[in-house]
Amino acid sequence: MQPLPTPGELLTAAFPADLADDVQAVLAVAPAPLHRPVGQFSVLVWGEQLAIPERIYNDEPPPEAVAALSLRQRRVLHCLYSRHCDGRVRQRHLAQVLGSADPWVIPFVVQLVGEYVLEILVDITHGLRGLGVPGDGFRHAYGEFIVANPAFFARTQRRVVSYWSCYYRNAYQSFQGYPGCTLVDLLRSAAAAGAGRPWPSLAPKGSAKLHGYC
Repeated sequence: MQPLPTPGELLTAAFPADLADDVQAVLAVAPAPLHRPVGQFSVLVWGEQLAIPERIYNDEPPPEAVAALSLRQRRVLHCLYSRHCDGRVRQRHLAQVLGSADPWVIPFVVQLVGEYVLEILVDITHGLRGLGVPGDGFRHAYGEFIVANPAFFARTQRRVVSYWSCYYRNAYQSFQGYPGCTLVDLLRSAAAAGAGRPWPSLAPKGSAKLHGYC
């Protein structure tokens, strides 16, 4: 039986091979994990299949260690900690990469769209307002990613609807008024621009009853 990959190997697999040295620099300053990373999701970036953890359990490194890293290494670190088990930690590190259109950053942001923390959805919506603007660099980068990963984005859309139905329907009786709906619409607009055709919506219409959610 083959040995299980080490936590470091699991985290390295979340980034393109060209970034392996940068990931190692980040792992060198990150505290040892309290538990192994849990779960993973698969996406295609730069023609490479990446396996990104659902959750990591490393404490955050000290600020002086982070400051000593290069800009790209800091982005790698913030991406990894956007997968942290604590939602407040995820939100803090997300804020540091929302301004990046690097293709390997994008799956970390889109994964958070399909999660349950409302404050994070609002942050992403504000950070990605340009997705609806023709010619915007983020629109091109996100559209290209979604076109390359249609099943991943379809799952993301379904999860946005599901979390609204489970947890936020009292606050937002219509899905169209929910921040997650605004965000999914922006992402679909970018995907449609990248594909050159309308991108399918999996959102409920009006007050239609939901089936298969929660």
